Amino acid sequence: MDVIPVELTDEFIEVLRRGVRVFYLRRLTLMARKREELGLSKTSRNDVRTMMALETRWFREVTEDYLVMRRLTTAYRSLLRIHASILNRAKALQDVEKMILMESAKAAEGSMRELASLIVAEELGITGDNHLFAREALAEIISYVERSTSYRRLREFFGLFKGRKGVNKFYSKTARVALVRLTSATLHNTIHRARDEEQLLRRIWKTVKETRERLEAPA
Repeated sequence: MDVIPVELTDEFIEVLRRGVRVFYLRRLTLMARKREELGLSKTSRNDVRTMMALETRWFREVTEDYLVMRRLTTAYRSLLRIHASILNRAKALQDVEKMILMESAKAAEGSMRELASLIVAEELGITGDNHLFAREALAEIISYVERSTSYRRLREFFGLFKGRKGVNKFYSKTARVALVRLTSATLHNTIHRARDEEQLLRRIWKTVKETRERLEAPA
């Protein structure tokens, strides 16, 4: 495939579940270049011939997880645009009108946070009704991660550092409890080490950072 429309996600998932392998073209600009190289006009039949002439390395195999993630990120990107539009309009208003728009902006932020939680949950493999508590803990952790610009400070906030003798450790116990709960759910074991918690927190930090970069990139 050269393009997989987001609105046809469910249809493509159904095709994959039937055992059909689907590949999509990683760079659409290659089509025009190869078509010109072959001296072909732009028709549906020639597009197929053009794709068949491209090297296999320019195609990526599609998985169900990829399609689900793509739909989530597309929805998130739409919310980003709506949120930015609301904030821009609010700048030109005053008092009551501005306050009303800011409430709408807060509602959009809540939806964005919920979608971000779903995206990271998919990345971490936390899905299904049996992982409800894990997703709740993840949503709580993400609220802290999104506000942090430094992993070192985030790590300290969760109490993941060695305390010096005679010196009390200052950290958020609420955040640490959420991380403990999520680590237990992810490992399917209530017994784990602080190292396991730190590894999971680092993975969440990295996933959120990469997801944010991917979402903020031009569509």
